[in-house]
Amino acid sequence: SLSCRLYCEEEKDPKRRSCQTVLAEALDIVVRSFAPILPHLAEEVFQHLPYKKASEGVFRTGWINASSAWKKPGIEEAIEGACAVRDSFLGSISGKNALEYEVVIVIEPGLLFELMEALQAEETSSVSQLNEIMMASQTTLLSELPKETPADANIIKGTFLINLEGGDICEESSYKVIALPIAKAKCPRCRRYTSDSSSTPCPRCLKVIAGKGST
Repeated sequence: SLSCRLYCEEEKDPKRRSCQTVLAEALDIVVRSFAPILPHLAEEVFQHLPYKKASEGVFRTGWINASSAWKKPGIEEAIEGACAVRDSFLGSISGKNALEYEVVIVIEPGLLFELMEALQAEETSSVSQLNEIMMASQTTLLSELPKETPADANIIKGTFLINLEGGDICEESSYKVIALPIAKAKCPRCRRYTSDSSSTPCPRCLKVIAGKGST
């Protein structure tokens, strides 16, 4: 998902820019963390950061003081829940290429479903944060099993314990995961199976390419 955001999205797309922001913040914290024990390496890295810096040297930046903006309520639990679902999905396809599948996630209405909705507002998406975490070509989020579910479908069941507000809010939610072979062709640009033809980019990539041509 990292490479897809950086190399497949439009240059100024918020998804790509947010990814660069996280990478820059992570590098800044790592460099300042090891500066006391590896001062020369830290200073060299700091001097080669590819963006404007508030200080002239790493030892003039002060100690790490992460912004409270990074602590978005519920986001940590949402990511942990999505990773638990992903583990169930990947376990159900036993080492096969996740991009060759679409994953259907079924969660009864409740806190876990709301957290997953924060990562994917649409019912089905190939570009949502939830789909990036799943590493599939497409993810569908439902509150009940679809009627057209194949009779021989391998339905994986799991549970996830949610703890919010320091344990004041605690809820165990169950979920079901169904991995279905994707019916579409591999996009020659982003390598996801979201195209109508193997010789034609998918709709997302066509939009990005068209945007580059107009700038």
